[in-house]
Amino acid sequence: MIVWVNGAFGSGKTTLVDELRPRWPEALVYDPEMVGFVLREIVEVPTGDFQDLRLWRRQVADLAVGLIEEYRRPILVPMTVVDPGYVGEIFGVLKNAGIDLHHFFLTVSREVLEKRIDGRVFFPDDPEREEQVRRWGKDRIEPCMAAVDTLPGDTVFLDGSLTPPELADQVLARIGVGSDR
Repeated sequence: MIVWVNGAFGSGKTTLVDELRPRWPEALVYDPEMVGFVLREIVEVPTGDFQDLRLWRRQVADLAVGLIEEYRRPILVPMTVVDPGYVGEIFGVLKNAGIDLHHFFLTVSREVLEKRIDGRVFFPDDPEREEQVRRWGKDRIEPCMAAVDTLPGDTVFLDGSLTPPELADQVLARIGVGSDR
């Protein structure tokens, strides 16, 4: 089983996965962003967004399938993917491999997202890069919010203003994993 936690930057994906992890200890955490970081070291990313690399999408899906096949454990994936073609491409591979995919999307207001992005520290010793990362995240708020209407029909929308324990309770109940873990 894969539990994919989607949403805008600053919506709480990683925080939710961090809350789920101790409550579901057999689950592995797989962050597809790491695949993007590796690819960025090897090849140029003309658009600046590694999701635009077909190889990134292929590797993300193939590694997820491989993790399931090799380790036979559930996987938690905190990753923003909102381009309908990219979502279809990745999720299609997962579903074609027979993987039980649960897709959750955290909805959060623009104001809260901007506040959360502003409150993060990415590169404390590089203010210029820090501002660049913040601007990049904020520039993607609108596409993420607009994507709500294009996500797969089985997407479960969660209120990102709830506390991480409340959100984890909802996810675990939805996927049928006991919350007493």
